[in-house]
Formats: sequence, structure tokens, C-alpha cells
Amino acid sequence: MNLLGPAVALVGFLSASLASADGTNTTLLPLTFNPFTLGSITPSGWLRDQLLLSAEGLAGHQHDFYPYVANSSWLGGSSEYSGLNEGFPYWINGLVPLAYAADDARLKKQVSDAVTYVLDHQAEDGWLGPETGKSRNLWARYPLLLGLMQLVEAEPQTWETPVLGAMSRFVGLMLTMLKANGTGYLWHEGDGLSEADTTWGRVRVQDLLITLQWLYERQDSSDALKGNLTESMELLIQGAINWADWWQEGAFIKGDLNFLSTEGSDGPRYPYEHGVNAGQGLKALAVFRRFTHNDTLVDITKKGVDWTFQYHGAASGGILADERLAGLAPYYGSETCTLVETMYSLSYLYSAFGTNAYADLAERIAFNALPSQLSPDWWARQYVGQPNQGFSQQLSNNPFFNVNNVGQTYGVENDYPCCTVNHPQGLPKFLSHAYMRVGSDGIAHALLSPASLSTTLPNGAAVSVNCSTTYPFATTLSYAITASAPFTFHVRVPTWSNASLSSLYLNGSTSPSPLSPSPETGLHAIALPAGSSSLTYTLHAPLTTSPRANDTLTVSRGALVFALSINSTNTSAPASTYRDPSAPLAGAPPQARDWSLANASAWNVAIDASTLVLRSSIEDVGSNSSSSSPSNTAGQQLANPIFAPAAPPVWVEASGCEIGGWGLYRGVMDVPPPAEQRRCIEGTRRTVRLEPMGAAKLRVVDLATIDVNVDG
Repeated sequence: MNLLGPAVALVGFLSASLASADGTNTTLLPLTFNPFTLGSITPSGWLRDQLLLSAEGLAGHQHDFYPYVANSSWLGGSSEYSGLNEGFPYWINGLVPLAYAADDARLKKQVSDAVTYVLDHQAEDGWLGPETGKSRNLWARYPLLLGLMQLVEAEPQTWETPVLGAMSRFVGLMLTMLKANGTGYLWHEGDGLSEADTTWGRVRVQDLLITLQWLYERQDSSDALKGNLTESMELLIQGAINWADWWQEGAFIKGDLNFLSTEGSDGPRYPYEHGVNAGQGLKALAVFRRFTHNDTLVDITKKGVDWTFQYHGAASGGILADERLAGLAPYYGSETCTLVETMYSLSYLYSAFGTNAYADLAERIAFNALPSQLSPDWWARQYVGQPNQGFSQQLSNNPFFNVNNVGQTYGVENDYPCCTVNHPQGLPKFLSHAYMRVGSDGIAHALLSPASLSTTLPNGAAVSVNCSTTYPFATTLSYAITASAPFTFHVRVPTWSNASLSSLYLNGSTSPSPLSPSPETGLHAIALPAGSSSLTYTLHAPLTTSPRANDTLTVSRGALVFALSINSTNTSAPASTYRDPSAPLAGAPPQARDWSLANASAWNVAIDASTLVLRSSIEDVGSNSSSSSPSNTAGQQLANPIFAPAAPPVWVEASGCEIGGWGLYRGVMDVPPPAEQRRCIEGTRRTVRLEPMGAAKLRVVDLATIDVNVDG
């Protein structure tokens, strides 16, 4: 099988798995659930706190000092970290939703000033960006256009006319380029781009198609732009690197690539193996299907998602890929870029297909993996974070495929800058998918979180939904809803919850209403009248364990993953550059520092899984099926920042001990010794505390187990 297909012409490449029935479709398949426009959903509680920390932290200050934004070639400067010129587009794609999620006037002005400059400097032929001549590469336009699309949704009166005009001109030029043997998309010797440069555009083209499809649906049927968009989408899909080829037996690598593959980053499989591509690619065929009308892509996507997480997934929902897909060993890492792109893909997939498991995975990353890789104040990020991370400091060696020896420390630019400019999109885009529209008269709370919605439905009903909750730290969500006309509200029952043991109370009733969620979407429909309604919804969420590789397990409760939190001694230095860790990052404010975390307690700890007990400092009956009244956790105040060591109000205790024989592998924590070799070190038996992974900056997630009653 030729995984990549020919890259020399836009003919004869399209796999049958992508083709539509007759190739003449002129409409787009509808999404199962439609997201609401940016700004319709506002955060509250701990989620608002986190977004404000991001706005006041590294994300919200890059325009002030960070060279790849403040002095970007997109804004008339000269700073770029690669020839792809992607730094500014990544930043604008994340800052637009962050500015409106945080309702931050300062950030909105940054967006306005930056977008105005880019639009004012659009080339006469329609090109957007600093590139000239033969160096024009389509890829960096993808995140730029996603940012512009969100800006139009947030402030249509200000931005619709200039942005849509700029997009229209760009699409006309792009179509001309695509017809000219795929200029800027396919590689040709002597065209000014390397083959690797054009690979990014072909493997990530779904991100461009999302904007083109959004633009397509805004056009009248007679508009010439609609024809340009149709032709462009067809040519882009024909030239795409085909994810359907990768998610096949014999092509997809199910083991540890570091032991099974000798290919480097120039190998034919690398576009699929690259972690960020793998996260972005999960949604590719769903985006293609809207255009091709090919329903076989639904099952292929499911296989792709299932395999990716079965063979390369962390318990936290992250994809283990320290630049390249690894296996399941907890000493490998997830790139922060990969986390936010995977979250966006899974949110899109739930919108496109309505498969409940995709929403579960998006929540798991948002509540566990992502916060674990950010400092509590959001001023530092990791390049890669490990499930089992006994320390976070400069290493003398490392197990990673293509990560430097400070890549798992917390900092501004430790290792590649992409995670600095790209991480801000994670939580804002999660928020923007929290509620989704169901048909013409329905609203679903899709990604469960403290958030409110104000909208007018296509049937004319003006609706406001206010959800007060400490979810996922507790499992009760309280809703205050007003509507000008009857409509249907949907609550989502995650796959991990037993609907028959969950409860829903309507309008103060003392008797719960039965829950009967859809087996596919997890949605339970509630017909609500005009006027005011109140709902109290409590999910059944018992403490559970799941087996992991190397005779280990993970502990979860609902969407939260628990980890052994390792005490640390923290030291910091002024932010440095990734090219030279000894060189200070010019202009960085004092809050921008690089952090090294040395463990101050043991990480070679095993627990007795039979002794696990859930503890909470807030009242919560989500795991108590015998409760006869709703819990009152929804309005309780949480610590801020919530994802700091010992800050979450819920934790797990178990009997445990330190075990011998658990050493290092290439300078980091190895996997534990086999179960039959584990013995408690004398005098180390104690009660072990596990806390939500997002708060544990040093941690063990894949936990070794032991029977503490057996003498060592």
C-alpha cells in the first residue's frame, strides 16, 4: 500500500473510501448537532477562573512580548520560528475564542488590531500572509481562517463584511493555485517549498475545509463564490493525505514505534505518526464526509479513534506522542499542542456524528491532561507531559523521539514554540462546544461544565440556560432555564454513568424523573414549557479502576482521573529561548519563568486497589444511588486556581507502600517491576493520597498495585 499516494498532480489520487457516490454533490451533509456562535456561551465557576488565568497569563500577554507574535512577519516584523510562518496564525486561532470567553476588552483590542493589520495588508491578488513569490504555502492560512471565522461569529456587525470579503478574494486565488498543478499545496521540485513544508497542508487540510464549509453555508445558491468553494473543496480532498489509508490493518502501527519502526521524520508514515497530526486527523474524514456524502467514513473514523487511544492513548485522554506516536509506556509524553488539537477534534466529532464517547474523551482531556501540563497560574506550559512524571527538570538523557532534555519542564519556550502559541485554544474551544443545538427547537448540554447559554432558536424561542456546578469535582448540575416558547432541553449522560442510578429533578419536585438517554448520543430529552424551569441533575459516578499496561491500573471517578501527587521542590529562572536555554527571552515579564520541579517525596509507590476510598470536602451524592433528594454541591465555591497541588475538593485514599526495583529508563521513571516481583519496603506502609491529575504537576497515573497484607 502506498500510504501517501503521488504528490505530483491533483489527478488519480482520491481513494474510493473518500469518493462520493457520483462526485456531483453540491450540498453539505448537516452536522448532527450544531455549535452555537462564539459569545453565546459564557463560563462560570472554576471554568471561568481558568479562562481568566489564561487571559491574564502567558496566552494573554504574548502580543506584548513574545517575538513570534509581537514581532511576527504577519504584523510587519521579522520573527518566525520556522519557514511555515505558523506562529501568528496559531495565536490568533486561540486568542479570538479566549478574548470572547473571558470577555476581556484588552484581548479583544489585540485581536482587532492584529486582524485589521492582516486584512489591510492582503495582497492585491488575494493572498493572506507575508509570503511572496514561490514560497506561498497554504498551511498557515488554516488556523488563521479558523480564527477569522470565530471572529465573525462573535461580532458579525463589525467583522462580517471585511472578513468575508478577504476570504472570498483568498478563495479565488487559492482555486487558481490549485488548478495550477496544486501550487502551495502539492510539492513540486523547484517551486520554492520543501516536500515537508507542503506535507502539513495535505495532512491537516480538514482544518481549512471547516472554514470553507462554514463560508459555503453563508452563500446564496447563485453566488459565484459558492462554485469556487465547491471546486476548491474537491481539489483539496483529492490532494489530501488520506487518513482512511492509515486506519487499516497492516498500515496502522499498534505497538511501540520506538521499537518497531526505524523510520525518522522523513519516512512515508511520519505524517500520520506525528502526534499533532494524529490529534488533528481524528476529525478529517468527518469533515470530508460533509462534502463527499460518504457514510462509510463514519465507521472508519470510529476505528481510527478507537485504535489511536487503544494503542497510543494515556488514561488522561491524551495521545502518547512525543512528536511521534509511541506506545503505552507512561514515560512517553503527550505534546501540549496535541492535547488542544485532540480536544477540538473530539468536540467536532461529537457535533458531526453525535457519538457519546467522543464527548467523554474531550472532557477527559480538558479536566485532566491539559491542566496537568500547565502551571497553576497559566504562565508556563510543558512541551510534553508524562503520565508518570516523577520529576520535571533538565535530563541527562530522555526516552522521547524528538524532544529535547528540558521538554518536560514547565516554561515559556522550553522546546519548540508551537505549544506556546497554540495552547490558548484548548479551553475556549471546549467552552464553545459546551452547548449544541439539536434540530430547530432543541438545546443539548454536550460538554458538561459550569457554563451558560443565551440564544434564539430557529423556531423563534429565546432561551437562556444557566448551569451552576462544580462538575467534574462533584457530579450534580443545577440548571435555571427561561424560554419565550416551549423547547426541548437535553442533558448528556456520559458512557461511564449508569442512567438508572442517576437522577433528574424538575422544578423542585421531590420525586426524580426517569432518565432514558439515547444509546448513541447519550442525550436525554426534556420537554420544557415557556417561562422558567429548574432542573437538578446528578450523575451516578462510582470510583472505578481500569487496567493499564505493565501490570498497572488507573483510578477514575466520572471524568476525573486520579494520580499519586508527588511533593516537589520548585526552582525557577527567567524565561529562556528554546534554541539556547542559557539565553534569556528578551522582553519577557517577570511572571514568565522556566520552572524545574524536583521530587521531594517518593514516586516508587504501589497501592492496594482493594482499599480505595473516595474523599471530598464538598457534599456530593453522585455515587450514592440510594439518595432521595438532589445534592447541593452546584453553588459551592472552589479554590482558585483549582488545578494546583492539594487544591481540588475531592481526592482518593488507599493503603500503599514504597516498592523496590523501580528504577529509571533513559533518565526518567521506568515502568514498575512486574507484579510478582513487587514487595513493600520495610517501614513504608502508609495511607496514600491520590488527587485529580490536573493538580498533580509531579504524578504517577499508571499506578502499580500490591497486596499490602502480604509481607515482603
